[in-house]
Amino acid sequence: MQVHNFEKIWLGAALLLIVGFIATVAYGTVGAGVKMVDDSGGEIDPQAVQQGSTGTGFDDPGVVKQNDSHYVVYVVAQQFQFDPGTGDNPIRVPADTRVTFRVTSADVVHGFSIVETNVNTMVIPGQVSEVTARFDNPGTYGLVCHEYCGAAHHEMGGSIEVVPKSNYTYNATEVQN
Repeated sequence: MQVHNFEKIWLGAALLLIVGFIATVAYGTVGAGVKMVDDSGGEIDPQAVQQGSTGTGFDDPGVVKQNDSHYVVYVVAQQFQFDPGTGDNPIRVPADTRVTFRVTSADVVHGFSIVETNVNTMVIPGQVSEVTARFDNPGTYGLVCHEYCGAAHHEMGGSIEVVPKSNYTYNATEVQN
């Protein structure tokens, strides 16, 4: 059986496309450091989160200073707000520090995405999502829910204020872990 030259060219192009697609998927999973949501953040009782009786940082969510270069932010997502983060209560963190966000949901599945960064995770009731970021530049970053969570989902947003390290004052009344 003889294969026409035109068919050989199309067959070669199709094989190159397949190899290219496999290479981009491999790079996306290994090279770019993309990870699936896992349970490394731990588990938590969603009803205890609603009642504020977890015995963890989720009872009084906010920023907790670990040391001068690392802060942990506890955030509770619930219809239709982030606590802290929404309205008059933005999340304030210093620039040039490592910030770990520990996020959980008190009711339904939410999303936690910081605009103009690579911080993006699902927030599932009963799970603690943990993601770490570093904000080099001071400014205000948007915070959005990217998972449909109900009728007012489109209004669920907030902000993160990154201030210069020299202007940042840590609220000493917060408990350090």
